[in-house]
Amino acid sequence: MAERKKKVLAISSGGGHWVQLLRLRPAFEGSDVVYATVREGYRKDVGDAEFRLICDGNRWNKFKLLKSAAGIFLLLLRERPDVVISTGAAPGYFGVRFGKWLGARVIWVDSVANAEELSMSGQKAGEFVDLWLTQWQHLAGENGPQWMGSVL
Repeated sequence: MAERKKKVLAISSGGGHWVQLLRLRPAFEGSDVVYATVREGYRKDVGDAEFRLICDGNRWNKFKLLKSAAGIFLLLLRERPDVVISTGAAPGYFGVRFGKWLGARVIWVDSVANAEELSMSGQKAGEFVDLWLTQWQHLAGENGPQWMGSVL
C-alpha cells in the first residue's frame, strides 16, 4: 500500500513574506501543498498547486484581523494539513496557532527582513511551534528560534 503524501499548508501575508515563503518550495517536494495568502494576483506564482485566498488583517484594523482569523480557522478545518509553515505575519500567526490546535506540526521561519529583532508575529508564534527558525545567527537563542544557516 502506498504511503499518503503529507499535506502542507504554506501560509503568509503578502509582499516579502510571500516571496520568502515561495523560496521554501523545494522543501515541499513530494508533498501536497496548499498555498494561502492575501492577494489574488499571487495565484500565478504557484502554478498548478492549490491556492486559497485569505483576508488580510493586522493590528491596526481589528475587524479585518478577526475576519482573517475566522477565515484561516475555517481553511484549516477544511484542509486538515499535516504541516503548517509560515514566514509571517498575522495570517501566518493564525495559521500556526490554529494548526497546532488541530494537531498539525507547525513551522515558523522568521522574516529575513527582521535582522535586528524578531518579528512581533514570530515572537508570539514561537511558543506554539514545533520548529522556529531565524535567518540571523545573533537572534537565535536557547528559548528562542534556532539558526540553521540562511534557509531563504
